Amino acid sequence: MSQKQGMTEMPTTYDPKAAESKWYPYWMDGKFFEAGKRPEAEPYTIVIPPPNVTGMLHIGHALDFTLQDIMIRTKRMQGYDALWLPGSDHAGIATQTKVEQKLREEGVSRYDLGREKFLEKVWEWKELYNETIRDQWAKMGFSLDYSRERFTLDEGLSAAVREVFVRLYEKGLIYRGKKIINWDPAARTALSDIEVEHKEVNGHLYHLQYPLKNGSGFITVATTRPETMLGDTAVAVHPEDERYKHLIGELIVLPIIGREIPIIADEYVEKEFGSGAVKITPAHDPNDFEVGLRHNLPQIVVMDESGTMNAEAGPYNGIDRADCRKRIVADLQEQGVCIKIEDHVHQVGHSERSGAVVEPYLSTQWFVEMKPLAEAAIEAQNNGKGVNFVPDRFEKIYLQWIENVRDWCISRQLWWGHRIPAWYCDSCGAMHVAREDQTSCSSCGSESLRQDEDVLDTWFSSALWPFSTLGWPEQSDDLKRFYPTNVLVTGYDIIYFWVARMIFTALEFTDEKPFKDVLIHGLVRDENGKKMSKSLGNGVDPLEVIEKYGADAMRFMISTSSTPGQDLRFRWERVEQARNFANKIWNASRFALMNLEGVTAADIDINVKLGTADRWILHRLNAAVADVTRLIDSYDFGETGRVLYNFIWDDLCDWYIEFAKLNLNGQDAEAKRATQSVLAYVLDRTQRLIHPFMPFISEEIWQHLPHEGETITLAPWPVYDPALEAPEAVAEMELLMEMIRAVRNIRAEVNVPMSKKVELLVKPSSAAEAAILTRNEEFIIRFCGTSKLEISESLAAPDKAMAAIVTGAQMYLPLAGLIDIEQEIARLNKEVAHLTSEVERVEKKLGNVGFVAKAPAKVIEEERAKMADYAEKREKVLARIEELKG
Repeated sequence: MSQKQGMTEMPTTYDPKAAESKWYPYWMDGKFFEAGKRPEAEPYTIVIPPPNVTGMLHIGHALDFTLQDIMIRTKRMQGYDALWLPGSDHAGIATQTKVEQKLREEGVSRYDLGREKFLEKVWEWKELYNETIRDQWAKMGFSLDYSRERFTLDEGLSAAVREVFVRLYEKGLIYRGKKIINWDPAARTALSDIEVEHKEVNGHLYHLQYPLKNGSGFITVATTRPETMLGDTAVAVHPEDERYKHLIGELIVLPIIGREIPIIADEYVEKEFGSGAVKITPAHDPNDFEVGLRHNLPQIVVMDESGTMNAEAGPYNGIDRADCRKRIVADLQEQGVCIKIEDHVHQVGHSERSGAVVEPYLSTQWFVEMKPLAEAAIEAQNNGKGVNFVPDRFEKIYLQWIENVRDWCISRQLWWGHRIPAWYCDSCGAMHVAREDQTSCSSCGSESLRQDEDVLDTWFSSALWPFSTLGWPEQSDDLKRFYPTNVLVTGYDIIYFWVARMIFTALEFTDEKPFKDVLIHGLVRDENGKKMSKSLGNGVDPLEVIEKYGADAMRFMISTSSTPGQDLRFRWERVEQARNFANKIWNASRFALMNLEGVTAADIDINVKLGTADRWILHRLNAAVADVTRLIDSYDFGETGRVLYNFIWDDLCDWYIEFAKLNLNGQDAEAKRATQSVLAYVLDRTQRLIHPFMPFISEEIWQHLPHEGETITLAPWPVYDPALEAPEAVAEMELLMEMIRAVRNIRAEVNVPMSKKVELLVKPSSAAEAAILTRNEEFIIRFCGTSKLEISESLAAPDKAMAAIVTGAQMYLPLAGLIDIEQEIARLNKEVAHLTSEVERVEKKLGNVGFVAKAPAKVIEEERAKMADYAEKREKVLARIEELKG
């Protein structure tokens, strides 16, 4: 798109759909988002947290990705070689579950298809939803480098996964063993600890009496899961519990099953809890498993992978575990074994993916020994070489978890995922772990090899994402240039799932932390603060928001409502406010362009004689540039939004453009050219500042402005310029604005419209204020709507007039016939009360020893100045009250 100097044709209203459909293809065609084109520039990298290919992106994704886009667009404009690498995650359990649900609707199971045909179906699903995700990224305006897009199951990442697996195996940190793991009976797969959600459940505590074999009595145990008693292989008591010392070594007879099991002593048992005796079920409880190992107890699994009782369950064989519980309780009660049932609220693990109640289950699985990896991460964090968490409180949460980390179960009984690179020889029984597919046994030469059926936990490949996406294990050019990355943006809900594991693997395989900063954001909740979910029907589709209000409004609302680490509430009215903000920017720009006819980029010169308002707006822009840059760098997007909103809406639109009209419509050609230059300059820089938040409208407006360059996406970021500081212009404008506001407030109070001219008498506090007011008479007359303006230090307060006290002047509006003296005194008394409360507030602050001790001297001086100002105004208002009473 060629530069059109002086192009001023802008539609009356902003049409988000037209801009969004036009500019994203333009950016793509221009390849403006591709990194690597600035070899001399400093690199800046963000790798996108890969969304799962399970469906549509939700509003939480919109928040996460918008924050990243703000950072990457800013850095790109600041001249960095900025890479935002896109990609998606195969999401093993989640995606396989979705595809299996779809197949069930068609009357087919994965077993009907077989592994190969089933995987073809999953790849079709992946392609469909990957395209959907790309389309959503485009609609939200994300400036991703699609030339480097990755997928966790693509060829390069598969090579990285195998390399990591083999290296950890060779180092002894990956092993295969039989342990109690979390089992999802619905998905029929193992889960890691952090894939289990513990929910409070109203259940029962069942008190059971197990009879001693010698007939001398009973021993009482309590359980929340009576169906697991079928797998009991002991009852344990504390070795120092005097109640049971004489029973240690005795046998009991397990009710229903009739198995004889011993009473053992183990310090695991808490003497003071319950009866002091606990049933031991090594195959169905992680603590019991450890007790069983210490005492060489049998491990009896009493249910199958679907949660159905098996042959070891005796008469309950083939019954679902939930039905078995009801049946066995009834049978135990009938036998007089279940002596008491209590209501009991307790935490029950549920599968994070399927929602099924998780079963602690003895199974042969693959594990990563986490302690050595965790120690390296802890050391890095403690010696200052670790990751910087924002907010920093999340570092404690991260450290607390890794300091107590348990071995990670990484095998999953699925078909969709990275298949475990282990092969078993049917001839000699040898196992081979290798980087390449094996066709013959290196031990005996047999070709009767079969690969392990299981796949790896999704998070295993995701843990490598920051470096595998850049070419590792090859020392690629991208890996050398763009790694380690600069920042990871993610929610606090996956610190354990993902963040910790990326740090572990990066330190182990690259000797560097994977990113410098981790920006943790909260969840997007509904307007009532509830978590969004399909079941509640309170979710928000970002495309619905875009359809209604445009992508820019959604982006601005969601990013500037965000505080690091805190949840935010989605409110439609806030999106509407953001849309109104976009319209305000559009209308202001349209007015400006109507007054920039024929102005080219070469004509813009702010180093000329400028008026007070011109110097003031440049000063305010300069402050906004400094603040916005600092706040984006510190990830404070909420405060950034406030600065942008206040500058654009208040300073630029409500004040400067109104002041500029006098010069633009006046007879002074030199003043008009100066104001045109300032207006064009400020609007250009304003679009650049707002661009990372609102990319579409800023590009649309910028392309109409006189400028140089192809696109605002590559336009240089504004920088603070000391030469634009104009404190004297700020002081003048503040006096003028305070006066104008005061007069307009008085007009509103007595219902005098701006169309009705009024007299205005002004008594400056000193010659300096008198000079300011005199040289700005034209502004005062225009914006106060005066028929007569008198400025005099010797002015006497008139009778029957409305009064206003501002910093540096007293003002009077003689409104005979329109003012009620008693009402005016009442109004002034309210003002006295307000000023008194402000004086007292500052006095209290300055009287706070802690504040005075900690606050910078500048802040304390500012507070003292405020108090003096409030006190001076109060005295003048009190004097005016006395005048009116007289």
